[in-house]
Amino acid sequence: MYLYLKAIHIIFIVTWFAGLFYIVRLFIYNAEANEKSEPERTILQAQFAVMIRRLWYGITWPSALLTIIFGGLVWYKLWLLPSWLLIKLFFVAGLYLYHFSLEKLVRQQLKGVFRYHSQQLRLWNEVATVFLVSIVMLVVVKQDLSVVWSLAGLVLFILLLMSAIRIYKIIRVKQESKKS
Repeated sequence: MYLYLKAIHIIFIVTWFAGLFYIVRLFIYNAEANEKSEPERTILQAQFAVMIRRLWYGITWPSALLTIIFGGLVWYKLWLLPSWLLIKLFFVAGLYLYHFSLEKLVRQQLKGVFRYHSQQLRLWNEVATVFLVSIVMLVVVKQDLSVVWSLAGLVLFILLLMSAIRIYKIIRVKQESKKS
């Protein structure tokens, strides 16, 4: 029974992350639609509002809840908490804080409030990637993981992500300037 619970837990982790990754993409597209002229803006934002609502409340929130429920059932089978699991739970807590920050953005965007431009949202989108890499590395490598090398690798990974976002912005600006 334990392996079935663990498999279900992993399935809901995957669907939760899929929702976390895609919801911010929808925020980006919705924020960019807000810069368009009428009637295109209204049409796009109406469609994005439907997509955001369905993704967030139909997939992402249920997956987050089922992840924690099945994670708790899997955790219950462990009598002692190894140090890697405590560190993982720290990252999982951070991931839930990130999830709650996205809930705030969902509510704002559904009300037509756009506090962040698309570039800021692109950066925010990568937070889930950092959590995913950190959590998977902890689960897979466990005791063989060096704290120093792990932190160095995580910092390097974050720097690579930030560089990729910056390069994408430069390319995008060049393409937009060629169009005008």
